[in-house]
Amino acid sequence: KSSDPTMTGKTQTSNVTNKNDPKSINSRVFIGNLNTAIVKKGDIEAIFAKYGKIVGCSVHKGYAFVQYMSERHARAAVAGENARIIAGQPL
Repeated sequence: KSSDPTMTGKTQTSNVTNKNDPKSINSRVFIGNLNTAIVKKGDIEAIFAKYGKIVGCSVHKGYAFVQYMSERHARAAVAGENARIIAGQPL
């Protein structure tokens, strides 16, 4: 992964979003109805980074999770991105 020249100087977020810390669950955002054939992890991070520091992002078939530092950032992301159309599908 580190050989990718586009990632130089950029800290990569973790793929871990399923921490068992009860406090972290409220700062996690589920993104459903996601066209993961087109939308990649970097795209999701670019869209959701404006709401706060992302500490983790995991992409699965049809959905993703974004883990923020704080619950406040997660709530802002949900409010700002709910029903947004990405790759022809509403989130």
